[in-house]
Amino acid sequence: MHEDAEDRHPGTNLIGSIREKRVHIRTFGCTYNMGDTLKLREVLKHQQCTLVDDPRDADTVIVNTCMVIGATERKVLRQLRALRHHPLYVTGCMAVVGQETIKSACNASIIHPDEISAAYRKIGTIPVRSPGIVQVCHGCQGHCTYCITRKARGRLVSQGIEEIAGEIRALAGNGAVEIQLTGQDLSAWGADIGSDFGQLLSEINSIPGKFMIRVGMMNPATLYPVLDSIGSAFKGEKIFSLIHVPVQSGSDTVLGRMKRGYTCDKVIELVRRFRTFIPDVSLHTDVICGYPGETEEDFVETLALLSRIQPDKVNITRFSPRPGTPASLEKDMPDRFKKERSRALRIHAEAIARQKNASLLGQEVQVVITEHPREGSSMGRTANYTGVVIPCYLEPGTVRNVRLVEDRIYYFLGELG
Repeated sequence: MHEDAEDRHPGTNLIGSIREKRVHIRTFGCTYNMGDTLKLREVLKHQQCTLVDDPRDADTVIVNTCMVIGATERKVLRQLRALRHHPLYVTGCMAVVGQETIKSACNASIIHPDEISAAYRKIGTIPVRSPGIVQVCHGCQGHCTYCITRKARGRLVSQGIEEIAGEIRALAGNGAVEIQLTGQDLSAWGADIGSDFGQLLSEINSIPGKFMIRVGMMNPATLYPVLDSIGSAFKGEKIFSLIHVPVQSGSDTVLGRMKRGYTCDKVIELVRRFRTFIPDVSLHTDVICGYPGETEEDFVETLALLSRIQPDKVNITRFSPRPGTPASLEKDMPDRFKKERSRALRIHAEAIARQKNASLLGQEVQVVITEHPREGSSMGRTANYTGVVIPCYLEPGTVRNVRLVEDRIYYFLGELG
């Protein structure tokens, strides 16, 4: 069968032993994990493996894991238990910081995530994929008290401009329409190599080709010091006007205990200044509700902050203690309070989104087709990444005018103009 799970050095070549197999890959978590899976697929194809959709048809199963919150970890563990009778390999964050947890569920071999990138570099190919995913950095500079990803991915390591630009050129040459830049904190990119993220974006803007860049998550603490550089670069025609800036709380008291490295006033100023560069920029944010010690007053301040910054989308997470983090040592809040606050946050966020969307209904907008959410429909994106689903098939890269006919809160239904 295969070896017991163990803590492997990234320099090992466990992936290299998977050759001429039928392989099923299951992926959980963020865009960065999806990028690892895309690389892993190409490596396995290079090793004469066949990728299959059903684990029952597989000789080998690989699970790319996430444990950013308790609910996701539990879902991953259920899958590992269900797949434990297969020759099984585990990668992703759980493979680094949750090996004992893995052992409780199954007997699996561990693939360190860094091994995937190393193996991918050796084969030297760029697959055709849309949306394309480019991992520009991993790790971060923060010390957030609740975050286990920092333990899994380590300190900030930025890829060089030439390497990133080369991958984007290859993706664009292979027909990628949307290219997503991903990392744990994109606005920190370059701090370890004497550069900044605005310089990288400016370089990307100069790359020829018909593609658009979606910028991933940027932490307010690292974005604020380089805001002018990044804001100027966002004016480039190849950058979608969308920023994902997780605020996590509207209470300075809670933010301080989270060790987020900024205040609410800094967030408000950051958003205001960014809108001077791009007035119609879309703003996505994240909020954790029910952090240990969060009072009703703290929660009301979070609602007030959302009203101030007017985000287009809010990703809401109920706090769950992550093993080995400082916040896991604090007294957890009863689930009923988290659920109540989560529901109130969702209602508040959706009301903000509907109010903003009301002025767009009936308008005709230009979109570029990026993907197909289901058979017979196409997803178009406006310049600020607003999604518009059109009930017909259009080739990726097609630019059309569409009329917005129905508000679905976080996207629209549209019809061709």
